[in-house]
Amino acid sequence: MSVLVTGGAGYIGSHAVKRLLEDGHEVVSVDNLFRGHREAMDALMPLSKGRLTFVPADVGDGGLMLRLMVEHKVKTVMHFAALAYVGESVTQPLRYYRNNTAAALALIEACDATWEATGGGPKGGVERFVFSSTCASYGEPSREFIPIPESCPQSPINPYGWSKLHVERMLIDYAAEATRQGKPFGVARPRYFNVAGCDRSGLIGEHHEPETHLIPVCLQVALGQRDALTLFGTDYPTPDGTCIRDYVHVEDLVDAHVTLMNALKPGDVPAYNLGIGKGYSNREIVDSVKRVTGRNFTVKEGPRRAGDPPELYADPRRIEAELGWRAKITDLDEIVGTAWRWFKEHPRGYASAG
Repeated sequence: MSVLVTGGAGYIGSHAVKRLLEDGHEVVSVDNLFRGHREAMDALMPLSKGRLTFVPADVGDGGLMLRLMVEHKVKTVMHFAALAYVGESVTQPLRYYRNNTAAALALIEACDATWEATGGGPKGGVERFVFSSTCASYGEPSREFIPIPESCPQSPINPYGWSKLHVERMLIDYAAEATRQGKPFGVARPRYFNVAGCDRSGLIGEHHEPETHLIPVCLQVALGQRDALTLFGTDYPTPDGTCIRDYVHVEDLVDAHVTLMNALKPGDVPAYNLGIGKGYSNREIVDSVKRVTGRNFTVKEGPRRAGDPPELYADPRRIEAELGWRAKITDLDEIVGTAWRWFKEHPRGYASAG
């Protein structure tokens, strides 16, 4: 199968490209390289045996997306391309709606246009769309919705969450009408929590600029690249006073996307929460990083950040019951260990090879 992966040079997207290549698919990876890394694509080229095409472009260029889909006979789109900093979305909301929502609309329109461009029929246009959604669409769930099920009301509290929820709605509406018109189109809407870890082979990894995720920040402190780690809030109503979050390994996350892609049928629009089904506290993360790296480092305590609920973790039982998927890499030290290998061998991320 030919799969178009948007944001393919980013953290999650590059891991998806690797998995799809390993499964024997042809992959067209698109990334504007604003926060993605061409080096990730370079690392995957030898693995591809000619089945990887990388195009440095913007997903919002609907004409180009259509040409790529038709030329490569794309049947599935995995859409990861997005800006994903919550705080940035608050200060630059229009940028997020343009990049995350408007660009997704152009991509969906290109998917629709493939049916006419290819003459339709059973071997016609794009049939499956796996959309990288987010638990941020739930906003701040009340205690009764912890762990968070898919039935939890979606009420985002920031433009990032809204920018993703708007795309979910567009996809639901389009899938219904397209299928009614004889254009079979199924949509999967995985909503995930904190993605962590790196490819266990060490071929690709995690490189964000700026870096805001807790595990990478801890590893940067362990490497001496930061002076100290600050825990924001140590007086939450949790066992150790710090926030609790669900950490799903990036390989498990990608495995769920592949599972969804293979299961989609025309008109399907399922939503699934992806996580391990339990949370780890910020202090537990710090302790794990110290164990795995064998390095002690300075930890400071700071005030709570606005909008940080005490606990957020997934109830992943629906996808397990319906599709048999469950996370396999759930030990915290193992998750941290895969990240530590990458950070230790690539202290400057993908720039380390330069």
